[in-house]
Amino acid sequence: MSYPWIIFWSFIVLYLLSCIKILNEYERGVIFRLGRLLSKPKGPGIIFVFKPIDRIVRISLRVVTLDVPPQDIITKDNVSVQVSAVVYFRVVESNKAVVEVEDFKFATSQMSQTTLRSVVGQHELDDLLSSREKLNDLIQEILDKQTEPWGIKVSNVEIKHVDLTEELKRAMARQAEAERERRAKVINALGEYQAAEKLAEAAKVIEPHPMALQMRYLQTLVEIATENNSTTLFPIPIDLLKPFMQGK
Repeated sequence: MSYPWIIFWSFIVLYLLSCIKILNEYERGVIFRLGRLLSKPKGPGIIFVFKPIDRIVRISLRVVTLDVPPQDIITKDNVSVQVSAVVYFRVVESNKAVVEVEDFKFATSQMSQTTLRSVVGQHELDDLLSSREKLNDLIQEILDKQTEPWGIKVSNVEIKHVDLTEELKRAMARQAEAERERRAKVINALGEYQAAEKLAEAAKVIEPHPMALQMRYLQTLVEIATENNSTTLFPIPIDLLKPFMQGK
């Protein structure tokens, strides 16, 4: 074999070797042949990309964790807060992720920020603090609908942190303290009411038996005598003497 043929076949072999691409299990290759998109993405495993006729774009199908930076938001009740979140999404249609949007990661990030501001701005601060799971589901649903044309599936959204101003924290602390005091007073009043009901029932039981009142009084004296008191004064109601006077 002459030298030119050796060079030719060597070039062919090197070209074929350069056309071999290996895609991992989590990767797909979107192929453009002469500028036109092939119907199905290739991979995983060994594929052939005939350059310069074909051009390959590698797409990862793994879940992407997107950190949404803190957003300055004014809630429905005019409270200024900073809210950060995290978004989990993955590519489910490789062709759309390449053709329908220029940079699907950047587009999803921007869409997440605007959706977070929009949803939180439509709710009050109490909803943001107490119903966070409900807001997470709402943001996830909106994001999933918006990114569906790009071949993106948003699987989960979590509001990560809510930063409040110091003045608002102090006001909420005062509100919580006032709420605790209110509950304590309500519980105390309820206890007094229930005790009054029981005393009224006891009075109805003792009323037809005057001697029972005297026995109860003497029992109270015995209980007081067990204490270490040096001097004890006992007021004696006239009603306690009536049984003795009537007995005479």
